[in-house]
Amino acid sequence: MTTILVVYASDYGSTEKMALAAAEGINSVPGGVAVIKKAEEVTAEDMTASDGVLIGSPVHMGSMDWRVKKMIDTVCSGLWMQNKMNGKVVGAFASGGGFGGGGGGVELTFLAMLNNFAELGMLIVPLPKMTPDYKKGGLHWGPYGRSADEDMNHGGVSAEVLALTKRHAVHVTRAAAALKDQALFAD
Repeated sequence: MTTILVVYASDYGSTEKMALAAAEGINSVPGGVAVIKKAEEVTAEDMTASDGVLIGSPVHMGSMDWRVKKMIDTVCSGLWMQNKMNGKVVGAFASGGGFGGGGGGVELTFLAMLNNFAELGMLIVPLPKMTPDYKKGGLHWGPYGRSADEDMNHGGVSAEVLALTKRHAVHVTRAAAALKDQALFAD
């Protein structure tokens, strides 16, 4: 069994839809088990019991949602001190609107989230550009759902982005399964 913890925050429901698509992808892998939680519900035990994490956030002013950051600061800091997440995998996804064709600040949001998980000793699983629907909402960091137009009218994320998120979750789960019990970064 390969357990992937899907952690997310959502404002208008778009990131939550992506989290649910990710859970479908995880559960579609033989032996894959998705545990889905809002950022404010995550515990240290949830993190350590997982074989990997898939983290999702709406873009807020060019960075991650405050609830995701609070989870990182309160839950992950102790795990960092104890080296509890070393060698596990992490992937990311994001949604947002804003100005600009790619959504204001999405790449910075990915970097802000993934930087924290790299500090934990986790291995980042990228989204390969040859993944189907990559052109519809992919960055090498992960899937991105444009949820509002340039006038800030919220319309939700597209079906192609949800399919891409599901595929990314499959990649993360397969990577976690391959690395499980390999004792990476052991003393």
